[in-house]
Amino acid sequence: MNELFAEFIGTMILILLGNGVVANVVLNHTKGSNGGWIVITLGWGLAVFAGVIIAGPYSGAHINPAVTLGLAIAGKFAWMKVASFILAQLAGAATGALLVWLFYRHHYNATTDQGAILATFATSPAIRKLPNNFFSEVVGTFVLVFVILYIEGPSILSNGLPEMKIGLGSVGALPVALLVTAIGLSLGGTTGYAINPARDLGPRLMHAILPIKEKGTSDWNYAFVPVAAPIVGGAIAAVLFMTCC
Repeated sequence: MNELFAEFIGTMILILLGNGVVANVVLNHTKGSNGGWIVITLGWGLAVFAGVIIAGPYSGAHINPAVTLGLAIAGKFAWMKVASFILAQLAGAATGALLVWLFYRHHYNATTDQGAILATFATSPAIRKLPNNFFSEVVGTFVLVFVILYIEGPSILSNGLPEMKIGLGSVGALPVALLVTAIGLSLGGTTGYAINPARDLGPRLMHAILPIKEKGTSDWNYAFVPVAAPIVGGAIAAVLFMTCC
């Protein structure tokens, strides 16, 4: 599998399952209606597991622009590949959101809560205080990238090449899934823990263009937070890692 296609597919599965569990919990007349926060955080953790399993052997399974940029800043990923990886991740996230809408389309039609509908695509704050919301996303992404940088460490072969691609897949699918679950349970209550610009921006774009009954606004006034803050958090993690190591 081509590494860009791996990032596309891995991110698509991440969003299909991650936003899918949100849709199952918050949309009307689903089997999982009102399942609660624990169901959502476990669903997202398992979504990460599935995405990493698919993309890990081919691209390292970044499936997150903040991870791609953090690895590049830390000198563990080639800068010339950053833009193409991020584009593949955004396209995968948008496609995953489209599939969620197709899968749950009758439940979208049965739901009138505009906030719940938006939640199945993008994140929003529990209390709208933008400086605090930004801080929350910075801290959550810092934890994600910093822990990944400390865990990953592919062995080097005799020819000087890494034995495996560097990314979330270097950590292992289960450890990184548990890490994302922990972040969601502990730090996700303020903003819904985007901790991934592609995870929020790609689906938010789909929310804006899809013909969803009662969908309301896509809340572009907030959209910079889950895009910019994870990049800042990942960059801080990378710089601190380089300083410590």
